[in-house]
Amino acid sequence: MEKLVVFQNQGQNLYGMLHLPEGPNPCPAVALLHGFTGHRSESHFIFTKQARHLAQHGIAALRFDFRGSGESEGDFADMTIEGEISDAAAALDWLSAQPEIDKARLGVLGLSLGGLVAACLAGRDPRVRALVLWAAPANLAEVLTKGAANASRPPAPHPSGYDIGGLVVGHEFIRQMMAVRPLDELRRFAGPTLVVQGTADASVPPDDAHKYMQALTGPKALKMIEGADHTFSSVAWEKEVITASTQWFAQHL
Repeated sequence: MEKLVVFQNQGQNLYGMLHLPEGPNPCPAVALLHGFTGHRSESHFIFTKQARHLAQHGIAALRFDFRGSGESEGDFADMTIEGEISDAAAALDWLSAQPEIDKARLGVLGLSLGGLVAACLAGRDPRVRALVLWAAPANLAEVLTKGAANASRPPAPHPSGYDIGGLVVGHEFIRQMMAVRPLDELRRFAGPTLVVQGTADASVPPDDAHKYMQALTGPKALKMIEGADHTFSSVAWEKEVITASTQWFAQHL
């Protein structure tokens, strides 16, 4: 079953889709965290497909838009890393309150910036029992600076920050981008983690996956997808990533 849901954080509505498996409940659940400028379906609907695959294997999935992204309330210019970590925690709050969900069996999956957010959340929130990181940057400032330098139109100054591709990136986001240390955050997480990375990712250096692996202190596995880009945009890559992620959560939740 799939249903549109809404939950709140700091007075603003966040919109998402809950995928529930058929069969007995309460069941485990996974929150899916999208990337920078992304949304709850993500590129080539990979989050939609992942959520449905989880539900087919007995695991609920909540994919939602961070505040300021997709259909959720808020302005993208006000988006910050700490704000997204707070949104992710609010998603776990909401999942924990649902009668169909076993609040002792919660996992988190994040793509790109969502992976960094997931790493930080896992290091802070003991409710996270299992973690999957897709193409997560270890040094966000380096990744976004490189991306801006390679853009067809360079970032332009804006009173609230910078105009990057028609989106205003606020001053506070930039400050937090420089300060965030996801590897240090993740060292506090002792749960099982799967790190997934494409070997031809032009956005996040593939070596970042190895840095995450070195930071992890609990059970861990690394899956390098040969030839894959940042969002695993082929049917074969997508299938490999989705299958491995579902198997990880099925094993550890």
